Amino acid sequence: MSSQRKGSEAAPYHVLHKLPPGDSPYVRAKHVQLVEKDPGAAIALFWKAINAGDKVDSALKDMAVVMKQQDRAEEAIEAIKAFRDRCSKHAQESLDNVLIDLYKVKCGKVEEQIELLKQKLRMILQGEAFNGKATKTARSHGRKFQGNLGWAYMQKGNYLAAEVVYRKAQSIDPDANKACNLVLCLIKQTQYAEAQAVLDDILRGKVIGSDEPKSRNRARELLCELETLRSSSAFSGTVRIEFRGCFC
Repeated sequence: MSSQRKGSEAAPYHVLHKLPPGDSPYVRAKHVQLVEKDPGAAIALFWKAINAGDKVDSALKDMAVVMKQQDRAEEAIEAIKAFRDRCSKHAQESLDNVLIDLYKVKCGKVEEQIELLKQKLRMILQGEAFNGKATKTARSHGRKFQGNLGWAYMQKGNYLAAEVVYRKAQSIDPDANKACNLVLCLIKQTQYAEAQAVLDDILRGKVIGSDEPKSRNRARELLCELETLRSSSAFSGTVRIEFRGCFC
């Protein structure tokens, strides 16, 4: 009996049902990944599968996921860019989703993340994503992409663009998490009155998800930050008035 088969027999059912049948490079890679739990060896075998043309769609995606888990996001990004042309048209959607996740964890790739998210949102709007079907999946991904795009703009310090995205997202599918992000955008732009209005809606339970402890705690933290900034701004204005008065 082979060591691969012995290992498979010892593996729990929830792992076994994920293992494809056969003995190809891709199958061996999945066995090493899921049963032997050797990420480095699994990556090498996924490369072998890609080069051999063995289940390239799955091999490239799975390899990128393992690379991300090993803090090798940069390599995963470059691998997808270099080899996605070997994958089927059907696989491009899932590869884009993996790229978006990789860009989120890789510093210095915010611009690429923004462009990809904008492209995905355009495709959903034009009915080109998910085979042109206005499915629940398409709508769900659209909401996720909106949130990710707003967050990416915030990472670049472009709070005006982030505000626009979050306002649009709230008009489509409001929730407390995006509302809190909108508040932060407004605070960063010193739009304190508008930030207060959004916070009031959250704290009064008018926004979906505002009853969740995590959202309420974050809203209270933002309220404290807002009150501190307002006090500081008011004090600064008083000092400037008194300073000018001394020289009248």
